[in-house]
Amino acid sequence: MKTALIFGSSGLIGNELLNVVKKNNNYNKIKLFVRSATDNNDPKVETIQTDFNDLEKHKDSIVGDDCFFCIGTTRKDTPDKNEYRRVEYNIPLDVAKIAKSNSVKVFIYVSSLGANPTSSGSYLKNKGQVEEELNNLNFPKLAVIRPSILLGNRKVFRLGERIGIFIMKTLSIFFLGVLKKYKPIEAKNVAKAMVAIAQNHDQKTVFESNELNEIEK
Repeated sequence: MKTALIFGSSGLIGNELLNVVKKNNNYNKIKLFVRSATDNNDPKVETIQTDFNDLEKHKDSIVGDDCFFCIGTTRKDTPDKNEYRRVEYNIPLDVAKIAKSNSVKVFIYVSSLGANPTSSGSYLKNKGQVEEELNNLNFPKLAVIRPSILLGNRKVFRLGERIGIFIMKTLSIFFLGVLKKYKPIEAKNVAKAMVAIAQNHDQKTVFESNELNEIEK
């Protein structure tokens, strides 16, 4: 039986991931690392209120088998440039380094379609740089998840986001061949694929959005 570590369980993918892991009999314990305490009635789940400004304080808790990292933000939610960089770049690497030092075998990182360390945009640049650094840590198993536009029940309504999703869904019938990875994807399918990837023995590292849909099936 395994212990799953989940960072970012309140987000769209993270929330779906928690539900998938709860139902998976390969895991007998789930550690949730959260900023604020939440109600939890599931004996399988341990909630760890976490100071993300000083993750070393939680080093003894970041112990388990499969670590899933789903934390992310937007420039709108985090307008300060330095804080944005800390959330998108420093936190995932700090978590990964501690996990590696504690002999966590599997690290699953939610990146983004188009992640590139030399991108002119800070979002894709940060994701790409994190991917590079994670590769250098040499986990026994590392999986980089690159979903396209996510479908699912969001807690926050953003008009521009909804319009973008509608347009992409409408155009997705034309996304064939190499364009398949641009099709919108259900967050629950991403979560199911992440758990499946964590449990298989494939040494493939990067998973594009269309591959996630195939794995989930």
